[in-house]
Amino acid sequence: MKRLAQRLVPRTLRGRLSLVALTTAALIMTLLTFVFNLAITRHLQHQVDAELRNRAEAVATTIDTSGPRARVLETANDHLLDTNVWIYADGRLLERPPSAPLHSPLSDAADNLADQRRRTCTTDAGQPPMRQCALPLPGNHAAGVVTAMSLGPYRSSADTLLVASLALDAAMLACTYVLTRLSLGRALRPMQSMTDKAAQWSAVGSEARFGAEHQPVELARLGGSLDVLLDRIRTVLRHERQLTGELSHELRTPLTRMVVELDWWQMRPRSVRETLETHRVLTEAAQSMRTICDTLLDDARDRALDHSAVPGTTDVVPTLERLLLRSSTPDRIKTTLETGAPVVQAATAPALLERILSPLLANAVRYARTTVTVAVRRTADAVRIDVTDDGPGVPEAFVGDLFVPGRRAEPGDGHDGAGLGLPLARRLALSVGGDVTFDPGNASGARFTVSLPAG
Repeated sequence: MKRLAQRLVPRTLRGRLSLVALTTAALIMTLLTFVFNLAITRHLQHQVDAELRNRAEAVATTIDTSGPRARVLETANDHLLDTNVWIYADGRLLERPPSAPLHSPLSDAADNLADQRRRTCTTDAGQPPMRQCALPLPGNHAAGVVTAMSLGPYRSSADTLLVASLALDAAMLACTYVLTRLSLGRALRPMQSMTDKAAQWSAVGSEARFGAEHQPVELARLGGSLDVLLDRIRTVLRHERQLTGELSHELRTPLTRMVVELDWWQMRPRSVRETLETHRVLTEAAQSMRTICDTLLDDARDRALDHSAVPGTTDVVPTLERLLLRSSTPDRIKTTLETGAPVVQAATAPALLERILSPLLANAVRYARTTVTVAVRRTADAVRIDVTDDGPGVPEAFVGDLFVPGRRAEPGDGHDGAGLGLPLARRLALSVGGDVTFDPGNASGARFTVSLPAG
């Protein structure tokens, strides 16, 4: 039964709404049809009763109760007045219709009405049904008139009206269903269009959006929700492309080294020492690949979970204050934040700004002797952030490899970095139209400059 009900329910929203509208209209029309036919039946009954009372009053004018005995006066239209009429006086039946013999159900019903001595009507459930009304006459002779009329024509009229109203209801329901489907189809057309556009835009990461202008409130809310979803999809696609490119770029160097070592090892027989050296090189390359993969995947996972990575505008100063507060700075090192203005806006998301600055701050704290200075300034069309430490600086021979992934100036300096911090920071800055550069002219320590588009 449940499966049958599920099959009968339309699968489309338009079909379900049309079914709801049809059911509601059917209930309303059924109620209106019942009330209408009930009112028509009562109206016809009132018409019958009025006709019977008028006939009874007309017959009463032919009854003379002024003498010692009540008598019926003859009139010109006596045959019309005597049709289905019973006349009583002093407990006796003076006249009855020829079609209703004594002690018939219709005559017995007339006798009962006359005995009640009051104005009342009743219906005889015969075939055809008859309506009878009694009219008592004033005077000392206890006279009264009972008139009867067949309800067949009235019942036929009521049945005709019922059939006509049911046919009209069926036509109205059919029109309601058709018009509802057409109206819903037209009303839902913008939603279908928005769905198709959202699917198309999400597949290619388009920058087009629906917006809320010139749209009804409901569609404006739907468009806003779809715009947020499209922004997230675009961010995910951008992160996916970025992760793919970074993996391809970062893994190419260790893979090339492994291929070269294997080719060199296979060219001719090698000694045990040379074989062990080849194994050592392969192991280092494999470990470097694993470190690169772990670092990039962790970064991609963090960006995927961070919905604030959607492009936006960030107040740089609070972000720097938060980063300096969270950084693990030794007590011997003093961090200073210099700002040229209390509010400096950069055209990038807060999370992306943190990922750009975190490696620079971590390196400055790691190599500084006593001081790390972060200076923020606003230029005509950009925001510049200088991260300066008073450490030993960058070896001149290594300046050219600063932003090469996997390269470190001193591999044995005691920290477990993979040489990806600066390359990742620069690549993220480039992705938003900025850059990360090294200042070789700084006399004491190292200075790195982050340039970002102004917000």
